[in-house]
Amino acid sequence: MFYGLSAFPLSPLRDGKVDEKSFLKILNRLVTTKVDSIGVLGSTGSYMYLSKDERRKILELSMDAAGDIPVIAGIGGLTTRDVLNFAEDAQKHGASAVLLAPVSYQSLTENEVYEMYKSVTSSLSVPLCIYDNPGTTHFEFSDLLYSKISSLPQVGAIKIPGISLDIEAAKLRMATIRKFVTADVKIGISGDSCAAIGLTAGCDLWFSVIGGLFPEIALGIAKAIRSGNVAEGLSISSSLSKLWAMFDKYGGSLRVISAAAELIGVAGENSLPLPILPISKSDRVYLMDILNELNVVK
Repeated sequence: MFYGLSAFPLSPLRDGKVDEKSFLKILNRLVTTKVDSIGVLGSTGSYMYLSKDERRKILELSMDAAGDIPVIAGIGGLTTRDVLNFAEDAQKHGASAVLLAPVSYQSLTENEVYEMYKSVTSSLSVPLCIYDNPGTTHFEFSDLLYSKISSLPQVGAIKIPGISLDIEAAKLRMATIRKFVTADVKIGISGDSCAAIGLTAGCDLWFSVIGGLFPEIALGIAKAIRSGNVAEGLSISSSLSKLWAMFDKYGGSLRVISAAAELIGVAGENSLPLPILPISKSDRVYLMDILNELNVVK
């Protein structure tokens, strides 16, 4: 379940509603390329901006399109009650696993986060992935909290934030995490710019933003490193440095990846949920140049 490339697609909007036609176009790219899993309703999928009905529609479309590719569904919400409801929906629709970040308006304590995961895992019949995304949630997991939560039933993976680009430092970080979590819990890297290093350092899988739109490129990196051709994987990642820089400029990948989806014609304009605004016109031109360099515009 938790291995290889997990591709996280955009949930494009049109006139403030889920753009079903565009979403299916994006899903079909992932199915055709045969990614290892599809992660819907993650941060790139704008889950916190969608209503329960909109989330349900994303689940329905995903399960219909994915075929035999496992679907991981985000279940994050502001209250434990909401999370439990989202988890129930994900399981009813056939998700193979769920992804949970500790989202909140008030700052959360470690005990509050633990109790939420404890409540959710007690009612799950599918594996859960801990989603550690401090840049978005403003909550930082300690290694001790990793240890405590990973011992709960149904916890199958941890999605860790970006790792050092220094390979020795990355390996040391991975070794430290491994000491704190049970052996059967998989560790996945997020933060696309450091994914190649993370995989090289021992991560089991890559939770990928670009994999959700350009699966061939992401699979090229993942397969190269998995087969032992680390230099090739690092080289492909390096060729994406301009894209990584744009992610950094906009404080994350969502605005940039939505613009890329619009530019290659798989999403309509203004596909982001308000109040999030698109990247600047000049950066759209620059992004188009990057996409042409990468030969992903058809």
